[in-house]
Amino acid sequence: MSDMTSHDDAAARGTPFATKTLMPLMNTPFAPGTHLQAIESMAPGAQRDIAQAEYFYFSGQPEQALATAAPYLSSQDIAARLSACLICAYANLPLGQAHEAKALLDQMNAILTKAGEHSPQLGAASAFVSAAAAVLLHLPLPQELPDTDALLPLLPRGLRTFALYVQAHLLYLKGEYAISAGIVEATLLMGATDYPIPTIYLRLVAVMDYMSLKDVEKAREHLLAAWELARPDDLIEAFGEHHGLLGGMLESVIKPEWPDDFRRIIDITYRFSAGWRRVHNPVTGDEVADDLTTTEFATAMLAARGWTNQEIADHLDVSINTVKRHLAHAMDKLGVTSRKELQRYMLR
Repeated sequence: MSDMTSHDDAAARGTPFATKTLMPLMNTPFAPGTHLQAIESMAPGAQRDIAQAEYFYFSGQPEQALATAAPYLSSQDIAARLSACLICAYANLPLGQAHEAKALLDQMNAILTKAGEHSPQLGAASAFVSAAAAVLLHLPLPQELPDTDALLPLLPRGLRTFALYVQAHLLYLKGEYAISAGIVEATLLMGATDYPIPTIYLRLVAVMDYMSLKDVEKAREHLLAAWELARPDDLIEAFGEHHGLLGGMLESVIKPEWPDDFRRIIDITYRFSAGWRRVHNPVTGDEVADDLTTTEFATAMLAARGWTNQEIADHLDVSINTVKRHLAHAMDKLGVTSRKELQRYMLR
């Protein structure tokens, strides 16, 4: 971070900004099961290295992601540096390095503050990275962000797709579930499925929306579509990141058919969530639950959304007494006595 000013000065003097090193794997269309060929087809150096770091992260290998991306944190290639900041910030979370993650988030916002002065493309790239980092952590958006209408046309297609996921996720957090789902459905219809990583994230936010709307069948449809896309390349990270928002769909759909993968997802969930809360809670002042099992969390989330014990039992395929036990344990751990009080601790 110490050479940030010199790098920004270099941009002001006309250092070219190349989007090819801005999250290149996310921005590359490839058929399921061919991520390795996609990476190997890229130019050696920053583009290929950043893509490999992305793959490590999205496949639940944060140590390797951090080691691969970290050398680019001081790169003269600003797109590679922005990518490295985003990858390393998120890789630090499951590694228990919240301070390092927060420092990288601050670095991204510092770049964003100056980026628009240098070029619209750099401004859009910085805004994309900063918005993605903030929304996924449920943090306040940086004040310097441009309007979505101004941002999207300046991004290449794959990153534009992920930016629409970010927009849909933000609408979900505001409780605008139907509008969020509409953005997802429209984006998928316009060819987003060519880009596996953004599509997985889009479909997971659709699961969140449809579970909030109590349309379990639509939620199941999107979850299975995301899973079918993710499995051939082991792009499992997103499922762990979103577990708490998926309303027990992983327990209902993935656990019975793919128990080994489900256990891996839950391991990702515990590691990621612990780091996530260390950044999110102090910044926002919120008290997101931090000592529940994933099953207790899923049960409490559904209860906080207004599901009855019988509806939760049917959804999770357990007895109503099991639901009551999980819910009682969750409420006891949180020190609350009503479902309304649960909402203060549960992710929106």
